[in-house]
Amino acid sequence: MEPKDSTLRERLLARLPRPEKLETYREETASLMARHEKALFWERWSARTILFLGVCVFWLLFTSWGHHLNTDQRAGLYMGAALLYFVGSMIQVGYAISQSKVSLLKELKQVQLQVLEVQAALRKDGSPQF
Repeated sequence: MEPKDSTLRERLLARLPRPEKLETYREETASLMARHEKALFWERWSARTILFLGVCVFWLLFTSWGHHLNTDQRAGLYMGAALLYFVGSMIQVGYAISQSKVSLLKELKQVQLQVLEVQAALRKDGSPQF
Protein backbone atom coordinates (compact mmCIF):
# COMPACT_ATOMS: atom_id res chain seq x y z
CA MET A 1 0.00 0.00 0.00
CA GLU A 2 2.88 2.37 0.72
CA PRO A 3 4.29 2.45 -2.84
CA LYS A 4 0.88 3.45 -4.20
CA ASP A 5 0.68 6.35 -1.74
CA SER A 6 4.16 7.59 -2.56
CA THR A 7 3.46 7.62 -6.29
CA LEU A 8 0.27 9.55 -5.69
CA ARG A 9 2.19 12.01 -3.52
CA GLU A 10 4.86 12.38 -6.19
CA ARG A 11 2.28 12.95 -8.90
CA LEU A 12 0.55 15.63 -6.84
CA LEU A 13 3.81 17.37 -6.02
CA ALA A 14 4.89 17.21 -9.66
CA ARG A 15 1.88 19.29 -10.66
CA LEU A 16 2.90 22.16 -8.39
CA PRO A 17 5.01 24.91 -9.91
CA ARG A 18 8.63 25.19 -8.82
CA PRO A 19 9.29 27.18 -5.63
CA GLU A 20 11.69 29.45 -7.55
CA LYS A 21 8.66 30.92 -9.33
CA LEU A 22 6.65 31.48 -6.15
CA GLU A 23 6.09 35.22 -6.64
CA THR A 24 5.03 34.76 -10.26
CA TYR A 25 2.63 32.00 -9.26
CA ARG A 26 1.22 34.16 -6.46
CA GLU A 27 0.56 37.02 -8.92
CA GLU A 28 -1.03 34.67 -11.47
CA THR A 29 -3.26 33.24 -8.76
CA ALA A 30 -4.35 36.71 -7.64
CA SER A 31 -5.22 37.74 -11.22
CA LEU A 32 -7.12 34.46 -11.76
CA MET A 33 -9.17 35.02 -8.62
CA ALA A 34 -9.89 38.63 -9.65
CA ARG A 35 -11.17 37.45 -13.05
CA HIS A 36 -13.40 34.86 -11.41
CA GLU A 37 -14.80 37.39 -8.94
CA LYS A 38 -15.57 39.82 -11.79
CA ALA A 39 -17.34 37.07 -13.76
CA LEU A 40 -19.35 36.12 -10.67
CA PHE A 41 -20.40 39.73 -10.16
CA TRP A 42 -21.79 39.99 -13.68
CA GLU A 43 -23.50 36.62 -13.46
CA ARG A 44 -25.23 37.62 -10.22
CA TRP A 45 -26.17 41.02 -11.67
CA SER A 46 -27.71 39.53 -14.82
CA ALA A 47 -29.67 36.91 -12.84
CA ARG A 48 -31.15 39.50 -10.52
CA THR A 49 -31.99 41.85 -13.39
CA ILE A 50 -33.85 39.16 -15.35
CA LEU A 51 -35.73 38.09 -12.20
CA PHE A 52 -36.67 41.71 -11.53
CA LEU A 53 -37.94 42.15 -15.09
CA GLY A 54 -40.11 39.05 -14.79
CA VAL A 55 -41.62 40.30 -11.52
CA CYS A 56 -42.23 43.76 -13.05
CA VAL A 57 -44.12 42.28 -16.00
CA PHE A 58 -46.28 40.22 -13.62
CA TRP A 59 -46.95 43.30 -11.52
CA LEU A 60 -47.89 45.38 -14.56
CA LEU A 61 -50.36 42.73 -15.68
CA PHE A 62 -52.14 42.87 -12.32
CA THR A 63 -52.45 46.66 -12.36
CA SER A 64 -54.92 48.67 -14.44
CA TRP A 65 -52.46 48.56 -17.38
CA GLY A 66 -53.03 44.83 -17.82
CA HIS A 67 -56.81 45.20 -17.99
CA HIS A 68 -56.55 47.22 -21.23
CA LEU A 69 -55.09 44.22 -23.06
CA ASN A 70 -57.12 41.50 -24.70
CA THR A 71 -56.92 37.88 -23.53
CA ASP A 72 -54.32 36.77 -26.08
CA GLN A 73 -52.01 39.67 -25.27
CA ARG A 74 -52.29 39.02 -21.55
CA ALA A 75 -51.61 35.31 -22.03
CA GLY A 76 -48.52 36.13 -24.09
CA LEU A 77 -47.24 38.53 -21.45
CA TYR A 78 -47.90 36.00 -18.69
CA MET A 79 -45.87 33.44 -20.62
CA GLY A 80 -43.12 35.98 -21.25
CA ALA A 81 -42.99 36.95 -17.59
CA ALA A 82 -42.91 33.31 -16.54
CA LEU A 83 -40.11 32.65 -19.03
CA LEU A 84 -38.12 35.62 -17.72
CA TYR A 85 -38.57 34.42 -14.16
CA PHE A 86 -37.57 30.85 -15.09
CA VAL A 87 -34.46 31.96 -16.99
CA GLY A 88 -33.47 34.28 -14.15
CA SER A 89 -33.88 31.45 -11.67
CA MET A 90 -31.71 29.14 -13.77
CA ILE A 91 -29.01 31.79 -14.03
CA GLN A 92 -29.23 32.25 -10.25
CA VAL A 93 -28.68 28.50 -9.76
CA GLY A 94 -25.72 28.65 -12.14
CA TYR A 95 -24.33 31.57 -10.14
CA ALA A 96 -24.58 29.58 -6.90
CA ILE A 97 -22.74 26.66 -8.49
CA SER A 98 -20.05 28.95 -9.93
CA GLN A 99 -19.62 30.67 -6.59
CA SER A 100 -19.04 27.31 -4.90
CA LYS A 101 -16.48 26.35 -7.54
CA VAL A 102 -14.62 29.64 -7.15
CA SER A 103 -14.51 29.38 -3.36
CA LEU A 104 -13.18 25.82 -3.66
CA LEU A 105 -10.58 26.96 -6.18
CA LYS A 106 -9.56 29.78 -3.86
CA GLU A 107 -8.99 27.37 -0.98
CA LEU A 108 -7.06 25.00 -3.23
CA LYS A 109 -4.79 27.79 -4.46
CA GLN A 110 -4.14 28.89 -0.86
CA VAL A 111 -3.08 25.36 0.06
CA GLN A 112 -0.84 25.18 -3.02
CA LEU A 113 0.82 28.45 -2.07
CA GLN A 114 1.38 27.22 1.47
CA VAL A 115 2.97 24.01 0.20
CA LEU A 116 5.23 26.03 -2.09
CA GLU A 117 6.24 28.31 0.77
CA VAL A 118 7.09 25.30 2.93
CA GLN A 119 9.15 23.80 0.09
CA ALA A 120 11.01 27.08 -0.38
CA ALA A 121 11.68 27.36 3.36
CA LEU A 122 13.00 23.80 3.48
CA ARG A 123 15.34 24.49 0.58
CA LYS A 124 16.72 27.57 2.30
CA ASP A 125 17.37 25.66 5.51
CA GLY A 126 19.12 22.83 3.67
CA SER A 127 16.72 20.30 5.10
CA PRO A 128 15.83 17.27 3.01
CA GLN A 129 13.07 17.87 0.49
CA PHE A 130 9.78 16.03 0.66
